[in-house]
Amino acid sequence: MGRSITDTSGGLLPDRRQQGDFFVCDVFDAIPKDDLASMEHPLFSLATRPDRRILNYEHNGVQITVTPSVKGLATIHDKDILIFCISQLMAAINAGRQVSRTLQLKAHDLLAATNRETSGDAYRRLREAFERLAGTRITTNIVTGEEETTTGFGLIESWEIVRKTRGGRMISVAVTLSDWLYRAVLSKSVLTLSRDYFRLRKPLERRIYELARKHCGRQPGWTVSVETLLKKSGSASPRRVFRKMLRDMIEADHLPDYEIREEPGDLIRFTPRSGLIEPDRPPPVLTPETLEEARRLMPGADVYALEANWRGVWARSGAPRLRKPDAAFLGWVRKRAGG
Repeated sequence: MGRSITDTSGGLLPDRRQQGDFFVCDVFDAIPKDDLASMEHPLFSLATRPDRRILNYEHNGVQITVTPSVKGLATIHDKDILIFCISQLMAAINAGRQVSRTLQLKAHDLLAATNRETSGDAYRRLREAFERLAGTRITTNIVTGEEETTTGFGLIESWEIVRKTRGGRMISVAVTLSDWLYRAVLSKSVLTLSRDYFRLRKPLERRIYELARKHCGRQPGWTVSVETLLKKSGSASPRRVFRKMLRDMIEADHLPDYEIREEPGDLIRFTPRSGLIEPDRPPPVLTPETLEEARRLMPGADVYALEANWRGVWARSGAPRLRKPDAAFLGWVRKRAGG
């Protein structure tokens, strides 16, 4: 894949709270997930300073108005919080756990999972991100969970510091997602992101990766005009400046999973890096009994994520024909479980 991430095993702590009023974020190494709607449409500011513009966007029947609070618009870096929450919920759903729209998370876990520093200043910036997410209001007719409703909402409905140090630094935070976003999670309208997404420093790089992941996915490629890409990105830059930023991105060539090149006609072409495209040979099919055995071998693990990881290893090794795919998968799981 070119920029692969070391594979590590995951697992869940015991489910200490059975009630459905909130969900404890305790999934180790949850796979990053992002919701399709905000990957497709520009809901987040790409500015690095407080952005107090009212954003209006319309494309193919979708209408969006994003209104900031006095703190400014939520930024693409603030979105890390939502990605963390979505990832935790999806890992729990795939493991058969009960989830809720209100999540309780440890601030340190969120910072670590999104590749951030854990300094005092990082906690201050995290609090400001929560404030922008709750304060930014969106009015839209985007469909989530097969429902189209024109409605206004915050990216998160509310948040509160549950526990903090004597110095006031947050330790544990409770976050209630908007019903709009939670509906997207329950309908599994999400896509997996590369963990290297959190290593991208520039807001536009993150946004371009999201668009490539959404539109190119694991297809052979995606070609888009610079004009359309500018509109979809939500960038406030003039087209000539935007084109220069794209050329800088092409030269740097560190976008996870995808290569970018400029083509005649003011077009941009995205192609998956080697190993990302699904092989011509269909992937091995595992029986439900095999998945149950994998769950027994690694209690609490997301067996569907394990299956996806194993298929990735299979594809990168040349998609060999397996006489006993179930036995091969369980052998791989046992190795990860240390047994």
